[in-house]
Amino acid sequence: MQPIPPQSLASITKPPKTATDRAPPLHLENISRFSQTSQPFDFSPPRTHTAQWRPEHMSQTTFTTNALESAAPAASRPAATANPALAEVLDRLTAPGSLCVTEDGYIRCVACGHRCRIAPGRRGICKVRFNQNGQLRVPFGYVAGGLASDPVEKKPFFHVYPGSDALTFGMLGCDFHCPYCQNWVTSQALRDAVAGAPIVELTPQQIVAAARRSGARLVVSSYNEPLITAEWAVAVFREAKPAGLACAFVSNGNATPEALDFLRPWLTAYKIDLKGFDPQRYRRLGGTLENVCNGIRWVHERGLWLEIVTLVVPGFNDSQEELRAIARFIASVSRDIPWHVTAFHPDYQMTDTPATPVRTLLRAAEIGSEEGLHFVYAGNAPGRVGRWENTWCPHCQRLLIERTGYLVRSYHITPSGRCPDCNHLIPGVWPHGGASEVPTGNSWLDAQRRIPRRVNL
Repeated sequence: MQPIPPQSLASITKPPKTATDRAPPLHLENISRFSQTSQPFDFSPPRTHTAQWRPEHMSQTTFTTNALESAAPAASRPAATANPALAEVLDRLTAPGSLCVTEDGYIRCVACGHRCRIAPGRRGICKVRFNQNGQLRVPFGYVAGGLASDPVEKKPFFHVYPGSDALTFGMLGCDFHCPYCQNWVTSQALRDAVAGAPIVELTPQQIVAAARRSGARLVVSSYNEPLITAEWAVAVFREAKPAGLACAFVSNGNATPEALDFLRPWLTAYKIDLKGFDPQRYRRLGGTLENVCNGIRWVHERGLWLEIVTLVVPGFNDSQEELRAIARFIASVSRDIPWHVTAFHPDYQMTDTPATPVRTLLRAAEIGSEEGLHFVYAGNAPGRVGRWENTWCPHCQRLLIERTGYLVRSYHITPSGRCPDCNHLIPGVWPHGGASEVPTGNSWLDAQRRIPRRVNL
């Protein structure tokens, strides 16, 4: 079989329209079928249902690299949702929550950094955790739209079992409301009347069985914000870990120490979106920069493997000053944390914002390297970013992993996780068998095998 150049492979391995992990396309037919279907639908939401949002709609504030806001977001609102019929279905698919404490008749939810104080009959900011007669009810027993087998590089994890597949599941709801969200059909399901995805009721055992059938090496909670559905994720991970599957989160990082301690026994890896470094703009997305920075520190302190993604959005967070501030912060936690700078493509309420130019990605990657980060990657532009798709030894600059998009073309890290030339230890979660356990290739067929696919239930 003839090898093909990276530029040609890019047409096959090109990631979805934005840089972070994207849910499989789904189709909302009608609400009555949500809890009755056992198979996912195709989803192609309309693009004209909501007003366009532009970065200049943000308040005009002076950017500083050390001004982290400490004020908490607004308290949780009444139990109204944009889609009462969907809320009724979801409210039935719940269980008692673990991540909470009671306070004078209220419930303090500690699943995410908002720490909502929820009165009886009210919902948290995420809309899917609510107080029912003094008991916190949380999402449980379903997935949104079905299951997908994704390349682990799509999450993206570049230092976790390269070339492997990740059985990925998600639910509905989010504690943020980003106007460029690529997964808005699931994350904004109770805020946006057009958003939504079919509900597939499953058990943790069924999810793990599907992972084993599909040949997955990991089970990952993604597509919506997994912190707000942490109890369900742990129920799945309790079955997955004894079955030999690594478990991971793809998150916005708006965490709490309580939630991370709850998750830590089950998780191997954690990916966080660091969406910028401007406190005011972070508030407009629904969170605070300080909470996310603390979440990054807490994940790293707990010994979980951590990778960070910044979706570089033109006019929002693409200034060299802001990118440099992000890189400096990551380096202050650990220079060994991989930083993925990834290309934005128009989506949700920002369809009139241009896609990120490749030259901007390349400059962002150079800034990360200049600030001392050992592993910087440019994503969502396969075959167009040169060396920034690959892993290099930070000590001797030996090429260790060559990639094009999701395809691993070559792998040279030793079974002990070291550079074969200088013996430098390369941080990550590597296969114990070394290169013999990493699927590699250079052909069209090899590239086709790295395309995300649905998993039959």
